Amino acid sequence: MIGVMTNSTSSSPIVDQVCENGTQHVEILPAINDDHGGVIVEMKESMDSQTFLVLLRASIGQWREQGKKGVWIKLPIELVNLVETAVKEGFWYHHAEPHYLMLVFWIPATANTIPANATHRVGVGAIVLKNEKEMLVVQEKSGRFRGTGVWKIPTGVVDEGEDIFMAAKREVKEETGIDTEFVEILAFRQSHQSFFGKSDLFFLCVLRPLSFDIQKQDLEIEAAQWMPFEEFANQPFIQKHDLFRYIADICLAKVKSDYGGFSPSPMTSFFDDKTSYIYLNNKDLKKFLSSSI
Repeated sequence: MIGVMTNSTSSSPIVDQVCENGTQHVEILPAINDDHGGVIVEMKESMDSQTFLVLLRASIGQWREQGKKGVWIKLPIELVNLVETAVKEGFWYHHAEPHYLMLVFWIPATANTIPANATHRVGVGAIVLKNEKEMLVVQEKSGRFRGTGVWKIPTGVVDEGEDIFMAAKREVKEETGIDTEFVEILAFRQSHQSFFGKSDLFFLCVLRPLSFDIQKQDLEIEAAQWMPFEEFANQPFIQKHDLFRYIADICLAKVKSDYGGFSPSPMTSFFDDKTSYIYLNNKDLKKFLSSSI
């Protein structure tokens, strides 16, 4: 059994660990839990490398026993003397900024899911409608929605080198097993100071289902179903928060009116002949071009 108490002379918490000789008090690094089963350590106090090594090893042991996953250690530039110690214990560089370095470590013997660094994080949300009446929705096992009972659309992060429309299709497939055809980007949101102070771009997409038998992903998804759109839109959480209310309103506008979005059109780069995609309102563009002839 392990207990935690506060040391009045140190900012590091102390845990009680049971060993062969009884219970001993062990200091660990101060940390906060992140939204995905890991911990974040923000180092502030100066210390020598040997003291840091003892605290780091005790902390990893404690977090491993607690079932933690990713470990993030933020080292200010003044504590650069601790980098070598952390790297020798298995940490690696995640990103660096003018005033700090971020080191990461993956504890469990499973695939590492720590996201790669970027100046902007790009996310997608997928509206998948069946017969324009039912929406594909999920409940998540981790993150901010864990245990809330909120039904939401499939969402996820665009991988490095992945196009937005492919990411939307992949996330739906991974979370629910449903195959889809990408239709349009209906809207996007930009926010700042989101992921370790970085900016966030979130693209709201609509997709057409090509299959209907749900096979949910057990690792991240608690439940998945086809839900009547009205039931989704009437959830108190949806009505309370602007982004989710906009999602419901835009979805309704797409079904009931001529709301137009942006679909991907391939284009070749001028510099290297690589294919990329421009997202535009194809319907209105074609209408304009045909009327101009």
